[in-house]
Parts: sequence; structure tokens; C-alpha cells
Amino acid sequence: MSIAVTGATGQLGQLAIEALQARGVRPVALARSPEKLAGTGLEARAFDYEKADPAALAGIETLVLISSSEVGRRFPQHQNVIAAAKAAGVKRILYTSLLKGDASPMQLAAEHIGTEAALQASGLAVTVLRNGWYSENLTGALAAAIEHGAIIGASGEGRYSAAARRDYAEAIAVVATTQGHEGKVYELAGDDSFTGAGLAAEVTAQSGKQVAWAPLSEAEYARALEGFGLPAAFAAILADSDAKAAEGALEDNSRTLSRLIGRPTTPLRDVVAAALA
Repeated sequence: MSIAVTGATGQLGQLAIEALQARGVRPVALARSPEKLAGTGLEARAFDYEKADPAALAGIETLVLISSSEVGRRFPQHQNVIAAAKAAGVKRILYTSLLKGDASPMQLAAEHIGTEAALQASGLAVTVLRNGWYSENLTGALAAAIEHGAIIGASGEGRYSAAARRDYAEAIAVVATTQGHEGKVYELAGDDSFTGAGLAAEVTAQSGKQVAWAPLSEAEYARALEGFGLPAAFAAILADSDAKAAEGALEDNSRTLSRLIGRPTTPLRDVVAAALA
């Protein structure tokens, strides 16, 4: 079974490779800078979404296409990868999309929707993994939140059905190594949803410091993110995502992810504990 993973030096890519190795598979690691994988024992091949050389996919049957991190360039980059896969004779592609896909109101959804359509038109066997929010998206700045006594966001009372990156990575490994997933679209999210206020309460309980939930408008949150040093365009996209969470864009109660991986998804308390550690 020849499986390759794109974005192999990224956070999700590394975890997907670990999950595949745990299932007895030695995947090919595809990365823009394969030298970063020296010493891992992996077969690492140079692969750039912008150029996507089919030669790098020689002998690969299943390609795990982890969506590009370059918002605004994702769709053309993914088209390049799909074309390279077809030229190389890849038989199956797994793609990490966004929760709710074409039903999502988030600005982030557009490039994923375009990629899903390109995959369906490719003639290849395709499985779409529509990933919900990563819990780590919400816990990455806890040190600052504790220091200032507040977690800010534009999600209001909206709920996040978030799961740990490792949960989504395990789903990749399951789908890549088992049969019956061709043509399927999986809506993947955490078992138990929570609000921004719930996150703040959990951080308060574990840190011993009072941390409040401070809801902002979408525009206020975008300005705050810019103040933290994010480019204006990216800050606007993140603020839009949070505001759409207030409308239910990041909530899913299907528990498809936990059924797929055969265990409960990582609870919020564990992700918060890991972030605080």
C-alpha cells in the first residue's frame, strides 16, 4: 500500500504520518523542504503545491492532500496537485476540507468548495474529510489570555464542536488504510461542543486565574487581531470565521469523527491541560 502525505512538515501532516505509522504503514512524506525531515527515517520527496511535479508522486496509489495553508492561493494550488496526481497515475485522493463544505457560510469555505468540485470532476476516487475547528486554534494564545484575564472572540454564544488535531489525523490514517471510503464525504467534529464562555471557564478552573469571556463584534475582533500583528486580510477572515461560529457554522453533533476513529474525541479539558503545560 503506497500512501503519500502532502504538507508533511506541517502540524496536521506530521500527526497524520505518525497515525499512519501506528497502523503499520510507512508513508511517503511530501514537503516543500524535505530536508526538514532528515533523520525521521521517512522517504521524503520535494513537493511544492505551486509547481506540483508529477514525478514526486511516482508509485503512489493513495494521496492524502492536506489543504494548503496559503489562504487565497489554496484553490489554484490544489488544482496543481490534482493535475499532478492524475498525471502520475494516483488512484485515490483524501482531501481535508472544511466542516459543512458547500453549506458553510464562512469565507474560508470558498476555496474548499472549489477544490471539492475539482476533485469530483477529476475522475479519481475521492474521499472528503470535512474537518471542523481544531481545539488548538482556540488554545494557542492561553498564556496571553491568562495574563490579561480574558479570552476574546466574535462567536458570541455560538458553539464550537472542536477536536484535537490528533483526532483528525487519526481519521486520515483510518480512511487511508481501510476500504469502503471512496466517494464518501465525512463531516468531522468533536463529540462535545462548547462556547467561548465554556472555554474561559475551563481555563479558569485549570489555571487558578480568573479568565472571562469577552465577546466582541466581528469588526472589533478583526481590529484586535490586527493589533496582535496579523495581516489585515487574514485577520478579517479569522474574524469572519468566529462570527459565523455564532450562527452555528462550527457546530456538528453527528459524532462521525469518533465513530470513524473508534474512540471519543479528545475532550476540551485535555486540550486545555496540554496548552497550559
